[in-house]
Amino acid sequence: MTPSILVTGGAGYIGSLTCVRLIEAGYRPIVLDNFSNSHPAVLARIAQLTGQAVTLVAGDVRDGALLERLLARERIHAAIHFAGLKAVGESVAQPLDYYDVNLLGTLCLLQAMDRAGVRRLVFSSSATVYGQPQELPLTESAPVAPANPYGQTKLAAERLIADVAASNPAWATASLRYFNPVGAHPSGQMGEDPRGIPNNLMPYIAQVAVGRRDELHIYGDDYPTRDGTGERDYIHVLDLVDGHVAALRYLDRHTGAHCFNLGTGSAHSVLQVKSAFERACGRTLAHRVVARRSGDVAAYWADPARAQQALGWKAKRDLDQMCGDTWRWQSQYPNGYAG
Repeated sequence: MTPSILVTGGAGYIGSLTCVRLIEAGYRPIVLDNFSNSHPAVLARIAQLTGQAVTLVAGDVRDGALLERLLARERIHAAIHFAGLKAVGESVAQPLDYYDVNLLGTLCLLQAMDRAGVRRLVFSSSATVYGQPQELPLTESAPVAPANPYGQTKLAAERLIADVAASNPAWATASLRYFNPVGAHPSGQMGEDPRGIPNNLMPYIAQVAVGRRDELHIYGDDYPTRDGTGERDYIHVLDLVDGHVAALRYLDRHTGAHCFNLGTGSAHSVLQVKSAFERACGRTLAHRVVARRSGDVAAYWADPARAQQALGWKAKRDLDQMCGDTWRWQSQYPNGYAG
């Protein structure tokens, strides 16, 4: 029987591409999504690319009754939990919303899963749990000190998951700490479609390249880095979703609570990303250096050795592939899934 995987937030950027990979790997994804930051059109794209329609349950992960009905109706093998809010600045302005969605949503999911006897969970966490790095690269044993409510809610959810796993040896969980996911499906049919002004570098650059934004703002060029701009560990989203499939398989063999960094182990500066995107789109992109943003760090990258050793996983795609795939998506669909 094909194992069914509940994917909360499965219509979002990373969730939808994970559904594609799950189908290719022999799983049956069941998507739970309220479309607060996603588009229903993505489900048709998944079916187009895989030849398999995805079961959709429209609803909120905080709806415990809905979760119980879903888990009673479907024979769920495991869950991958993406559903959540993810903008750092917004979390500072609206902390109550972030604790409500990110922490309460995780609590409701765990309660429903526990009652249904479904005890395998892959959690979409974030490298923001580390806060200001004391040394680089960041390992999973590095101190955690989130500097904003978004990171605090991710860390609180990780700790909740670990406490639940410690309470019952049947639980098997993996918290995956993402570094900077970018890129798109190489077909150009699926990619990142943020609502409003993008919070992250790559979609902003893509919107400048396609004419939706006038210029790229570079927040500071006086950091102690190779060219003065901030350096980050960018990872192709398809490498990231491969990490989720590897984690699922790991949980079939290992119980308890586990934590893994998903990154490349190297960093690229803002100017390096801009140059790579200019190669991809074939034009020079306007930019302007502005003041640093409060809370930004100079450099941030992962030590992914634990994931490589335990999961047999390693990022394979380089920066040019990340930019090329992003441009293929954005140039075909300048307005994202809206057209």
